Amino acid sequence: MVNQKYLDKAEVLVEALPYIQRFNRKIIVIKYGGSAMLDEELKKKVIEDVVLLKLVGFKPIIVHGGGKEISRWVEKVGMEPRFIKGLRVTDEDTMELVEMVLGKVNKELVTLVQSLGVKAVGVSGKDGGLLRVSKKRIEGGDIGYVGEVEEVNPKILYDLLEKDFLPIVFPVGLDDDFHTYNINADDAACAIAKSVNAEKLAFLTDIDGVYKDPDDPKTLIPELYVNEAEQLIEDGYIGGGMLPKLNNCIDAIRCGVSRVHILDGRIPHSMLLEIFTDKGAGTAILCEREAKYYNEED
Repeated sequence: MVNQKYLDKAEVLVEALPYIQRFNRKIIVIKYGGSAMLDEELKKKVIEDVVLLKLVGFKPIIVHGGGKEISRWVEKVGMEPRFIKGLRVTDEDTMELVEMVLGKVNKELVTLVQSLGVKAVGVSGKDGGLLRVSKKRIEGGDIGYVGEVEEVNPKILYDLLEKDFLPIVFPVGLDDDFHTYNINADDAACAIAKSVNAEKLAFLTDIDGVYKDPDDPKTLIPELYVNEAEQLIEDGYIGGGMLPKLNNCIDAIRCGVSRVHILDGRIPHSMLLEIFTDKGAGTAILCEREAKYYNEED
């Protein structure tokens, strides 16, 4: 008699098959950030997920932040972190530290991917002119060297993917005068996903997904069409840090990305559950031509 545990594993593989077939050789951009970057066990599981995606035929690109690590180093060297409307004020000294820390995080991720048998290359938005930026301006003060993505030149990413490398990008870029700017990792991931015509964009965050009522876990929304997401924003259900994230999702869909996923990176293998199972593990935002997978009766 075959053990039920192994039969269940076989069922999971069968369930994943249509997704593997559909997205074979398609580009998926993964924005990696939040607590999943700080916990070594979680970090390993996230990278295992990305490596699995690569080995079953996807073309993943990782775009990572490092805000919490940057804050740790700012305090470590005795600098005083300053924020205006939730945005880090990045002067010249802070920008130098930001680039150093993000570069360190980047090479740690490259090492981890390669330890699992996949070739990876770490690049910044400065390399190959990948991300051209302008200075981000907000009401309430000058936030320094914080950039707004103006243009993406994805040639270096296409070249790496063609040579079977997994690109890992950290979000700094250059303006027209070749000054270095820090970029919000969500914004960078969204801009890159649009530029490479990604089939999927996945945000790993510290929340389960999009809730109609953030205080009621039962109101998690598994799938949303863009017009439904826009209606939630218009009706005032979305606020705080979710608002710019959801707007980024909508923008990506409007620019050709088929599905955008918001996932809790603190849940081990949440990315695989969302991408390879009918039930999912977060919230997917879809373009109108996409069919919903989620079955309310499941």
